[in-house]
Amino acid sequence: MDIKVIAFDADDTLWVNEPYFKEIEEKFCDLLEDYLPRHTLVKELFKTEIDNLSLYGYGVKGFMLSMIETALRVTNNTLNIEAIEKAIGFGKELLQKDIELLEGVEDVLKALQGKYRLVVATKGDLLDQERKLKKSGLEHYFHHIEIMSDKQESDYLSLIKHLDIEPSQFLMMGNSLKSDVLPVLAIGGHGIHIPYHTTWAHETVEHKVEHVNFKHVNHINEVLQFL
Repeated sequence: MDIKVIAFDADDTLWVNEPYFKEIEEKFCDLLEDYLPRHTLVKELFKTEIDNLSLYGYGVKGFMLSMIETALRVTNNTLNIEAIEKAIGFGKELLQKDIELLEGVEDVLKALQGKYRLVVATKGDLLDQERKLKKSGLEHYFHHIEIMSDKQESDYLSLIKHLDIEPSQFLMMGNSLKSDVLPVLAIGGHGIHIPYHTTWAHETVEHKVEHVNFKHVNHINEVLQFL
């Protein structure tokens, strides 16, 4: 591999993210337990999130708005203002979470720094992702930070053009096959899947990936054996 740039996803690759959303989802279900069973509320919230992706994009703020919209829909607009304020508070709680780095992340960044250009390539809300990166203490490891509205093939091609490299010189690592690996493989880049124990349903891929440029590891430390 003639790799010049290594890009890392952020949420659930560098630090904990999805479990915090699950915690808030549980609080949301507790808030509306008198209206619908928990499993039905989870499905309704997920449906709202997916319907709103094209409007709000990814991130906490879109999740917060989707909670409010779902709550109003399932209660036939009878939900009191105090409950809506609680839903807003859940979103603010997510935005103020401390950053918990995943085990081995900083060791890998230290080992790779200076040998490759390191990049963060993550999607989500700009302010929230910038905040998390600063709080993480990892910012100084990276040559470039790319906060993307989505992670399609065209988004990666734009990033690669900006970095002035060929797709074959680009390696992307992340916990999502759908967002972090498959689009990069499709444009001729390299992808390493580092699964996380909790993944948002929208990011799951059922089929097995077989590609010459694809690697799967169980822990981020294992990527060093390929580089």
